[in-house]
Amino acid sequence: MHDADAVRALGELSRFRREFYQCLTTRADALFELADAILCADGPVGSLVELSLVGEHRRGYGSLYGALARGDVDIARLGAALAAVPLPRAADGRLVLAVDVTCWLRPEAHTSPQRILCHTYGRGKDQHLMIPGWPYSVVCALETGRSSWTAPLDARRLEPEQDAATVTADQLRQVIERLIAAGHWRPGDPDIWVVADAGYDGPRLAYLLRDLPVQVLARMRSDRVLRRAAPPWVPGTKGRPPRHGGEFVFGDPATWGTPDVTTVHDTRLYGPATARSWDRLHLRLAHRSAWVAQTGTLPVIDGTVIRLDTTRLPSGAIPKPVWLWWSGTDATPTDIDRLWQAFLRRFDIEHTFRLLKQTLGWVCPKIRTPQAADRWTWLILAAYT
Repeated sequence: MHDADAVRALGELSRFRREFYQCLTTRADALFELADAILCADGPVGSLVELSLVGEHRRGYGSLYGALARGDVDIARLGAALAAVPLPRAADGRLVLAVDVTCWLRPEAHTSPQRILCHTYGRGKDQHLMIPGWPYSVVCALETGRSSWTAPLDARRLEPEQDAATVTADQLRQVIERLIAAGHWRPGDPDIWVVADAGYDGPRLAYLLRDLPVQVLARMRSDRVLRRAAPPWVPGTKGRPPRHGGEFVFGDPATWGTPDVTTVHDTRLYGPATARSWDRLHLRLAHRSAWVAQTGTLPVIDGTVIRLDTTRLPSGAIPKPVWLWWSGTDATPTDIDRLWQAFLRRFDIEHTFRLLKQTLGWVCPKIRTPQAADRWTWLILAAYT
């Protein structure tokens, strides 16, 4: 790093530290010391008791659990401070945000409220377990190149009986509004991409965020069925004009037709990667699930479907095709390549979760209330930043 870059980075760090302290409204000294102790620990954080023994912790408050239980963090202001720091961007200069859910498992905390059964993978093959805990939806800005670091921007705990799509859309809306307020996006800049895995309803997110400069890229399951655009209505034809065209069945190549764009790239780990895309495909929505409360005629949300095929995997397993849905249309070959590469970078958020849990000790404290868990979560994000 050049001297000028180092001075600039130290200046940004000092400004963030000052703003972070202003976000701590109650038990501020104790919470600030707690965040400093996380960074100054000799190794991975194992418990709050170990943090109280770190030399940099001045022991200004006797009980760290008491500080988390009775302290307070201005989460809205801290979220704005996270959005104001320099953020990584894609190769074309746009912001790429990844959203995913990670769980703070609390199976033995029988008196802790607002726990939800969290889906986890067991050690056996295809073994799925449901364990009580607090799920958190996390939004991160993704980098490019060989680095797997991300920039966490927000973390929101999902409460029981909440609609995940609505909560995620509201969370993304707040994050994007903070980014715009911080000057990371201005009129004329490329749209912000939001990348999500198959657990998210991509068309639903695109519909809820349609008034923002956002495009959604989400993976779809391989058993989905989409529809083409409706054929032109012929005057004099009896009956209502059709709203949907023919079916596009992911599992039936006979329904695909000729792709609009095809690209091939030779990769080091996966061999030749072939991406094919079909323009203007949409789901046939029904008044159920996430759309049960929608009144009137359901929208037709056109997008681009991308199928990515590779010839091998580093693990030696048989590669499976990846199906993606993008809320944009009329994609060029350059767009298609950037889209599937942006989706692959989404897996960097898994490394962030591993660092937060295994090194910074996010899930180590035995916290009873979800409000204290929220405070600790935001302290971890501040320490990471």
